[in-house]
Amino acid sequence: MARYTAAVCRLCRRSGDKLMLKGDKCITKCTLDKRPKPPGPQLGRRRRISDRGQQLREKQKVRHSYGVLERQFRRFFAEAERQPGITGENLLVLLERRLDNVVYRLGFADSRAQARQIVQHGHILLNGHKTDIPSCLVKEGDAISWCERSKKSEYYKQRAEDIGGQAIAGWLSLDKQQLTAQVLSLPTPDDVEMKFDVSSVVEHYSR
Repeated sequence: MARYTAAVCRLCRRSGDKLMLKGDKCITKCTLDKRPKPPGPQLGRRRRISDRGQQLREKQKVRHSYGVLERQFRRFFAEAERQPGITGENLLVLLERRLDNVVYRLGFADSRAQARQIVQHGHILLNGHKTDIPSCLVKEGDAISWCERSKKSEYYKQRAEDIGGQAIAGWLSLDKQQLTAQVLSLPTPDDVEMKFDVSSVVEHYSR
């Protein structure tokens, strides 16, 4: 499976915003705080970003935040266009429904990249069945839990100790004793932690 392998801190510097790609490290040891300028050679005079450039930057911000490559992101956008309602909001809901994002929202991982790895390694059960596809979309009523063999790992034991004080998204429920969860309802755009300008994303693909 293709994935981004370069330094993720460059993505935050390019977007000019913290994308929380490294979990808690983005709060305690953020490169953006030390080097707020974009990566690459610095021009003597800053150029004004064009409308097209702003649309591209916003699209990249959404894509990098959820750890999705361009081809897959286009497929999500095409699906959002086919659904009734506002395309930009539909896109955010689809991205929020990804299994790796749900694992991250539940506090089973510190970042979406870590959550993606947990899913790919077969540690997560969806409705009692092992699912190793991070892009799988959850539905209302779905149950998420850990494999029995994974519960014996040191990572699981540490996560069970640390998860007690974490806040969980309102559209999810979590049994913090058993680390089992359920999707209470589909997410809404208001449930997204970061605020994206999704209208710019729609304009980018509408040209």
